[in-house]
Amino acid sequence: MHRVHIATFFTPDAPPSREESSESTANTLRELYAYPEDTRRPWVRVNFVSSIDGAVSVDGVSGALGTPADKLVFDTLRELADVVVVGAGTVRAENYGGVRVGAEGRRRRAESGMAEVPPIAVVSARALLDPHSRLFTDTEVPPIVVTCTGADPARVQALADAGARIVTAGAGQVTGAGLISALDDLGLRRVLCEGGPSLFGQLTHDDAVDEVCLTTAPVLVGGTAGRVATSPHARTTAMTPAHILTDTDGTVLTRWVRLPRP
Repeated sequence: MHRVHIATFFTPDAPPSREESSESTANTLRELYAYPEDTRRPWVRVNFVSSIDGAVSVDGVSGALGTPADKLVFDTLRELADVVVVGAGTVRAENYGGVRVGAEGRRRRAESGMAEVPPIAVVSARALLDPHSRLFTDTEVPPIVVTCTGADPARVQALADAGARIVTAGAGQVTGAGLISALDDLGLRRVLCEGGPSLFGQLTHDDAVDEVCLTTAPVLVGGTAGRVATSPHARTTAMTPAHILTDTDGTVLTRWVRLPRP
């Protein structure tokens, strides 16, 4: 056993000007979190924040755990992604709207051949979404709803009428394989999953997770908040740390990548 110092600090010992520091940090983050250039299938990255004691939310929402460093990484991950995948429960709990990308981010995405703004893809086996919610009314890009053939046709039609692109991926459940296949068919290979715990647990159980970005907020929460991933059955996936970042407020941001598939 040995102690390894591999943390990179957001704030250097002798910081440059505010403008230089901000731009340098942004460039470094884009390099650190770049997706693999060539993959055999969509690369599934999961991003979560939790407290030191493992709480995934405060009073039901994760936003209370956010820190400035976490927000920087959150925005960077969205800029780099082809699609942001979210479970229906998280969309309802967090009142999701569409992704926002600034002018420079749009330029970088366009120059790399990507759409200027990535869509939100919501996984909802039963199409239980409100067509009048922010997901549909506060977005530049229509959402994608990944559902099942068994979903209520009236609900599905209401979501389609609200502008959603409906994708069917399974009969009664959206599995990891079904989700990946559906996204692959749409040409969306750089996948960012923002939860929630049930979706993360499903993807873990289905051996569909390639990478986990986990922020540890410098707070204790207690309470009854759950873990970042939950599922009826456990599955072990070997991962290795790609990098560890820290900020002066105590925020720790880790990136874990799965070991090569056999």
